[in-house]
Amino acid sequence: MSTATPGTTTAPGTTATPRTAPAPMSAARTLATAARVLRQLRHDPRSIALMILVPCVMLFLLRYVFDGSPRTFDAIGASLLGIFPLITMFLVTSIATLRERTSGTLERLLVMPLGKADLIAGYALAFGLLALVQSVLATGLAVWALGLEVVGSAWLLLLVALLDALLGTALGLFVSAFAASEFQAVQFMPAVIFPQLLLCGLFAPRPTMQPVLEAISNVLPMSYAVDGMNEVLRHTDVTGDFVRDAVIVAGCAALVLALGAATLRRRTA
Repeated sequence: MSTATPGTTTAPGTTATPRTAPAPMSAARTLATAARVLRQLRHDPRSIALMILVPCVMLFLLRYVFDGSPRTFDAIGASLLGIFPLITMFLVTSIATLRERTSGTLERLLVMPLGKADLIAGYALAFGLLALVQSVLATGLAVWALGLEVVGSAWLLLLVALLDALLGTALGLFVSAFAASEFQAVQFMPAVIFPQLLLCGLFAPRPTMQPVLEAISNVLPMSYAVDGMNEVLRHTDVTGDFVRDAVIVAGCAALVLALGAATLRRRTA
């Protein structure tokens, strides 16, 4: 007769083996994970170009699409300055994380004393650094090269653009847990991003929408990203609405990262 103590597993013909307790989150392991992700991205110039250059190219094209109507660019340029980084970071992060799982890298990492929180935080830190570079370049291009006129501080535009990029990173990490291939990861974009794009107030003011759609838009984080950009566009000082919008976007990013850690799988079935 064999007995097993709590925290052990037994099987016929085998001895009891202790379960591995989840490793507590460690700053050293998080930094090591972030460094590894950055080293891998260094050898992937297409992903770097997508994250850093594509938002700038889109803003450049948009400026000259409205070359005969610069006020139109001023009206929507700030909103798109927040939307473009969110979309690109969502795509790259979801695909990169899924690639880690399908290649078996994620499974090998989680066998080591590396918790899911370390892994998610490391990815968020690595992609967050790239998001910072992306946001600085896009904001600088829009304000100082393309002549985007804003009443408030360009630094506040940069802050919202960075928060939007971090939100896109968090959403990408989260949805990657539910995709079985890179193609499926891309397919999540119409489900996760497009509804927010249509309801965020870019195409029509949210109060003028059908009441049900307005209510839905009120719980979507991209709506507050656009509202935050518009606050900077119209007000010289930091307003209470701007603070609310920035806090909501940051809070949504943190919440989605927590959900991403909870749903992270070792590998694709």
